[in-house]
This record gives sequence, C-alpha cells and structure tokens, in this order.
Amino acid sequence: MHFAFDEQQLEFRAQLRAFAEKECTPAAIRGAWTSPVGWSRPRWVALAEMGVVGLTVPEEHGGMGLGLVDLVLLLEEAGRSGLPEPLVETAALGVPVLLDAPGKQGEALRARWLAPVADGGAAIAVGMSSMPAVPGAEGADLLLLERDGDLHAVPAAAVTITPRPVLVGSRRVAQVGWEPSPATLVVSGFEAAGVLAGIEDRAAMGVGAVLVGVADRLIAMAAHYAQERKQFGKAIGSFQAVKHHLADALVRVEFARPVVYRAAWSLSEGDPEARLHASMAKAMASEAATVAARTALQVHGAIGYTWEHDLHLWMKRAWALAASWGDAAAHRARVLELLLAHPSA
Repeated sequence: MHFAFDEQQLEFRAQLRAFAEKECTPAAIRGAWTSPVGWSRPRWVALAEMGVVGLTVPEEHGGMGLGLVDLVLLLEEAGRSGLPEPLVETAALGVPVLLDAPGKQGEALRARWLAPVADGGAAIAVGMSSMPAVPGAEGADLLLLERDGDLHAVPAAAVTITPRPVLVGSRRVAQVGWEPSPATLVVSGFEAAGVLAGIEDRAAMGVGAVLVGVADRLIAMAAHYAQERKQFGKAIGSFQAVKHHLADALVRVEFARPVVYRAAWSLSEGDPEARLHASMAKAMASEAATVAARTALQVHGAIGYTWEHDLHLWMKRAWALAASWGDAAAHRARVLELLLAHPSA
C-alpha cells in the first residue's frame, strides 16, 4: 500500500503552523496556564474560522466534512506548536460520536451541537468511568460520559466540576459529578461497547499524533540549544554523546510518525485491525515523546529545570499525554493481546 498526503492536506498543516507561530507563542501558552479553562476561547474561534475545529463536522452543519487522515497532520502540528485547545477531544472524539449516535437522540444531538462546534461556539470533553478525571471538562460545553457501559451526553450546565491538580496548566482535568437519565442516554448495551472502543482507539491515535508533534518540537529545541551552548570552546552539539542522544530520540519519532498515520487511515477506512494499529501508534508515540523529553532535558542541563525556560511547556505536556488514554506499557499489552487473539493480524 502506498500512502501519502496530498497537497491540500499539507497546505492546511502549513496554514495552521503559520497561525500558531503568531497566535500561540510561548508567552501565549504561559497565558493559557493561568486562564480560567487552560485555553483561549478567542483562539478557538479563530481556529474554527480556519476550518480546524469543524474539520470532521459534515458540510451541512457548517464543517468541512473531512476525516481523521485529514485531521492527523493538524493534531501533530498542534503538538509541535503547543496549541492547548481541545482539538483531540472535540474533533477526533466528540464529533465522530455525535455522527454515529443512533435514533432520535442522535438526531437531536447533531442538530444541537454540530453547528456550534464548527463555528467555535462549543467544545466537547469525553470521559470514561475508568479514568480518574476528565480532560478538558472545565471548558467543555458538552460532555460525553460513560457510566456502567452506557454512553451519555450531558450539557455543562448539568454537571458539577471539581478541578484536580495538574502537571500541565494548559491541560486541565477534573472530576465530574452528574446523574444519568433517559434524557442523557446516547447508546447502551452491546451497541455502546463498539462506540466506547471507537473512542478509545481514536483517542490513542489522536493523542499519539499530538505526542509526535510535541516530541518533534522538543528535539528541535534541544538541537538548537546544542548549537548555541558552548563548553570547552566548542558547541556541545559537536560532542559525540550529545549527537547520539539526539539521533536516538529523532529515530524514535520518525518511526512513530508513520505508525500514527497508519492508525488514522485504518480508523478512517474501518480496517478490522484498526484497534491494533491505534495501540501500536500510542505505544510508540508515548515512548518517543518520553525519550525526546528526557533527551531535551539532558541537553539543556540545569536551565531545563527552570520555570523561566520554555522547555518545560512541551516537556510536561509530553509526560502528561504519554500517560493519557493508556501509557506505552498498557498499549503494548493490548497489542500482544490482539496479536495472540488473531495470530494472522
């Protein structure tokens, strides 16, 4: 199989990078850390005007009607740029659930929420009962929440939010208090199991894409510092040990990237091995970002620990996202389980 992004997809990524270089500077990211929800509503609206937020929303609801393959490059760029807005939760997780929601409840949810998402007027958070807290709950307008194997759609006005301590100020998590009811039920029983599995797989792919971008930025920061920092009269980047550390981190990122792309394609095409590919993507991306963070910190030395240096904005994001929706060990275990269950996969 030959796979490559087309010119339109690459141009969209370039447009998002140009936008982020102006609107999501390190100073802007620091501002998000102290904002009420950890991200910027005006920037969310601006992203929606570009078509980023509503990329997976059908055209009849004001979106672009595109898929995960189109989205994956933008999620990677969001990681690289440090964009704190909830693109994974909204575009990769929330919108597909709303599109698949059955019956009259599904029709009502689509009519109520898809257009506001597309124009930047709404954001979505997704939480499972197995998760200790829900990412993005504080800024969400709609929460898709699992309880006892059923999936519910709960407006923000019907929940109570208890913020939890976080490592990354631009990635808030919170415990959510709410009561399930027939009015909130989206899907239940056997049908819900498939929907919930799909959420987990898209989350693994989406967070994996962001992690690849974060890792790429960390390596770039480390390489730049290694060229500028001198020791014994030479740039530390000329030292063999530093070169090896950076090369190892870069190799891990370059190996993880196509696996993430494959997962996006598999999920878009309904590949029966999509779950396997999603877990492979998250495992490799988590490891790549963790190694990139460690390497960047080693290259920077003591200055890398300081709050004043921008390194921690991406380094802490790598650590947080590497554990989100299952860490590398959990996804490696799932890969083994899937392969043993289907040896021909």
